[in-house]
Amino acid sequence: MSHVNAVPLSRRMQPRDPHEAHRVATPLELFFDLVFVVAIASAAAQWHHGLAEGHLGDLVNFVMVFFAIWWAWMNYTWFASSYDCDDVPYRLLTFAIMVGSLMLAAGIPDLFDDGQSGLVVGGYALMRFAMVAMWLRAAGGHPEGRRTALTYAAGITAVQALWIARLLLEGEAVLKASFFTLVVLELMVPVLAERRGFTPFHPHHIAERYALLTLIVLGEVVLAAVQAVQGALDAGARTGLLTLVVGGLLLVFSMWWLYFKRDHSGLFEGSIGSIFLTGYGHYLVFASVAATGAGLAAAVDLVQEEAHTSPRVVGLALAGAVAVYVWCLTAMHSLAGAPAVERRVGVAVGLAALSVAAVAPPIGITVLALGVMLAAVVAHHV
Repeated sequence: MSHVNAVPLSRRMQPRDPHEAHRVATPLELFFDLVFVVAIASAAAQWHHGLAEGHLGDLVNFVMVFFAIWWAWMNYTWFASSYDCDDVPYRLLTFAIMVGSLMLAAGIPDLFDDGQSGLVVGGYALMRFAMVAMWLRAAGGHPEGRRTALTYAAGITAVQALWIARLLLEGEAVLKASFFTLVVLELMVPVLAERRGFTPFHPHHIAERYALLTLIVLGEVVLAAVQAVQGALDAGARTGLLTLVVGGLLLVFSMWWLYFKRDHSGLFEGSIGSIFLTGYGHYLVFASVAATGAGLAAAVDLVQEEAHTSPRVVGLALAGAVAVYVWCLTAMHSLAGAPAVERRVGVAVGLAALSVAAVAPPIGITVLALGVMLAAVVAHHV
């Protein structure tokens, strides 16, 4: 007879044990990640189209919208590592955040076209106010962490009000300046809140959550590349595809290998500075992986002769994403005690990737060269 997992209607929001044995991601967290990847895929697709059309200003839009996706994901992930009572209100608030991410995904094309989107702001607001409700529940159920929880709730509410007011602004320069100003304010909320008391997150659980999202985004890269290649084959394109496919596979496999060659949980057990640096630094890891997928798809467009840009531009965009990924992992592994030779290799590979792309060989050769470089780094590690 199968066991029924009864979910309580409501229970007190108590902190989880940060040293709990065998703590792993829950099915709800995995579902949460899958829904968020829809927004990530939408952002990457818009950067792919912008890159293929030579609209390099779309990179700024990609950076902006990816921040909103990542920040909402990260805030929920850290909260769920510290407070997960798994009752009906908790699940419903999690679903609300997921709905907000889908709203944000639906509004991404408008944001890329106009630099502003009410649907993106509405989806982001839904995600953030749902987190306010989460923190208020934590404040009521955990008296020892009440000051921290209330600081989070107040900070999120205040900054979100400014995001909504930003809809009244006009002009590209004003919108971009206000965006990055509010980003700084968003990043400061956890810094200020954690000074009032550290939330009881689980280091190994957090490391697993970051690793799982990295896996899922890598999967999205594979899907985007496969769909692009299928389109090229349907259109009759053959020349240059083989080197591009081989190079793309080497890139994805090597990116996976390099991320998982070290356990990152130790980085979440060190000093507060190391924890924030690792947590915030993963923005560049996730964004560079998604941008790699966009670059590979744009490379396929070049092979099909459907792109309105040059192999150098696409190659540099792809190499830039790969270099950022390698440099971020090099920095994190350095924090984890990697030897000096590993740091030198990481820096050199990023520079070499950019150098190859700058020479502007045929795009298939560029992709293959980048894949071989990362595979060589993996071989060096082995």
